[in-house]
Amino acid sequence: MTAQSGALTPRERVRRAINHREADRVPIDFGSTAVSSIAALAYEKLKRRLGVESETRIMTKQGQVAFVDEEILKRFNVDTRCLLLGATEDWNDIQIGPRTYQDEWGVQWERTEESNSHFLLKGPFEEEGHGTIEALRRFPWPSSKDPGLYRGLRERARKLHEETEYAVVFYPRAGFWAEAEWLRGFGEFYSDLVTNKKFIHALLDKILEIKLEIVMRALTETRDYVDVVLAGDDLGTQNGPMISMQMYEEFVKPRQRLLFETMKRAAPGAKILYHCDGCIDMFIPHLIEVGIEGLNPVQVSAKNMGDTARLKREFGKDLFFWGGIDTGRVIPFGTREDIFEEVKRRIGDLAPGGGYVLNFVHNIQDEVPPENVCAMFEAAMEYGRY
Repeated sequence: MTAQSGALTPRERVRRAINHREADRVPIDFGSTAVSSIAALAYEKLKRRLGVESETRIMTKQGQVAFVDEEILKRFNVDTRCLLLGATEDWNDIQIGPRTYQDEWGVQWERTEESNSHFLLKGPFEEEGHGTIEALRRFPWPSSKDPGLYRGLRERARKLHEETEYAVVFYPRAGFWAEAEWLRGFGEFYSDLVTNKKFIHALLDKILEIKLEIVMRALTETRDYVDVVLAGDDLGTQNGPMISMQMYEEFVKPRQRLLFETMKRAAPGAKILYHCDGCIDMFIPHLIEVGIEGLNPVQVSAKNMGDTARLKREFGKDLFFWGGIDTGRVIPFGTREDIFEEVKRRIGDLAPGGGYVLNFVHNIQDEVPPENVCAMFEAAMEYGRY
């Protein structure tokens, strides 16, 4: 690509991209959300590689996702900065064992000595007889009014917007499907979609009720300062959708519509970025219909998602794409040349006409060599100029 305009601020660069306009270069994201960052063990290796001495701060406990240090963000020419809800004050996680804890939703998480992330151990509705409306009524649900969630939120958002030139990406924990899976347990949840529908509808409605209250208050407080708002729920596996289209239209789509309408009403100036892993091309027209404006992570290793030129051609008028650099094979196992070719390909497919923010497909994990992380950002600067 050849240069067509002068240098822009990072915020201007991102705003052009998400409004389907070319900028001076393709904007870069790293660390603005809990699904576009780096796991703590991988981050320790990256810091050693770069000679950065700073404390590793954890963004999300379950996945052990790290905040990325400002020094590294600047070194990699990252155009985004993250904004998160605050920590709860009415709840402290219950430590069950040295590597096991229970969160505010009553879900128990566990990790092995070797793993970087915690994995689902048990949900509170998983036991026999707990898939009932009465069990939902008795359950001590998290409070959407917890003051810790909102304390200082508006001021943090204001400072990012007024005292920096970066695009502000806000994740107000806007999703409902994954929480339902965890609360009920995967096996029971997917059986209930067929055999216990009344319970599933009630479970999803209760989770969404709490999430909508959080989203509405959080976005009302930050609406003047946020450029992108992230929501997310995984609907795809590596090889196909997790549910049928009929189930999607019954259980998911109406609730997504309500969620995205609420987000847009609360923060009309912010773009809605939707995170959904896996093979989901069959859902994309429906997601556009209910209000998403951007898609993350564009999991190119999943079935039907690797042809990013096709995705751009079919959906690029309505969607901006955020991610797309393969973490299934290329980033963890590829050579420097492989990484440069991957970045060149995705930019060539997704960036023309704007509509692309470059990032890895999901968080960098422990097996990724730090030199490969650095190579991705070098390639982004080499090939990303318009």
